[in-house]
Amino acid sequence: MSERSVPEARWLGIRLAIFDVDGVLTDGRLLFDAEGRESKAFHVRDGHGLKMLQKAGIEIAFITARYSPALAYRAQDLGIRRVYQGSLDKRLAYRELKLELNLENTAIAYMGDDLIDLPILTSVGLAACPGDAHPEVLARVHWRAQAPGGGGAVREFCEAILKAQGHWTRLLEPYLQEGQG
Repeated sequence: MSERSVPEARWLGIRLAIFDVDGVLTDGRLLFDAEGRESKAFHVRDGHGLKMLQKAGIEIAFITARYSPALAYRAQDLGIRRVYQGSLDKRLAYRELKLELNLENTAIAYMGDDLIDLPILTSVGLAACPGDAHPEVLARVHWRAQAPGGGGAVREFCEAILKAQGHWTRLLEPYLQEGQG
């Protein structure tokens, strides 16, 4: 699946992009030290893609079944205020976001990788997954990244949204100006 196979209307109406965390923003591994403290690795390019979506006026949210101080720190670092941790039934957080932002399903994109994400993936206007998502997820999404979770899949999806909505050239321009870098 690529953005070319997804009807243009699915991309154009997106005002909120929601991301699962483990297996999407991370590679899905859980790392614990000897004291039981959890750590996560986030790809810097995924973070930059999220910042670019924000610059284009698209709201960002994270919904995850687990609680992680590392995620809270990463979200704060990226300026993402809508973070739902410990959401075993992700539909509750999803409904809260829809009400708070007064959005219809068609204005929402969601990227998830596992069975727990299916209730939202099958509801949103634009459903996406990393390249290494569970087969049941792969069979039900509108768009699939080539990159795996934690390895640039989020950036790939962010760029696809930005290009489809016509924001990409404007957001790329500052990086192409002479003297940059």
